[in-house]
Amino acid sequence: MSNTQTHQLQVKGMSCQHCVKAVTKAVQSQDPQATVSVDLPSGQVTVQSVLPRSTVSQAISEQGYEVQN
Repeated sequence: MSNTQTHQLQVKGMSCQHCVKAVTKAVQSQDPQATVSVDLPSGQVTVQSVLPRSTVSQAISEQGYEVQN
């Protein structure tokens, strides 16, 4: 069993609660135990998950958002 990691991601294109839900759902579809925290004004997404950063970024990108880092 892998350890949980915290990923800080800068995400462009989120503007509302629907975006927050879409990003959260995208990550949790890959890791149902993941916790996702979104700060809309700054575009900061914090994810606690066993997934590697690349997988988290890809899940968010597939929803149409731009992961900047």
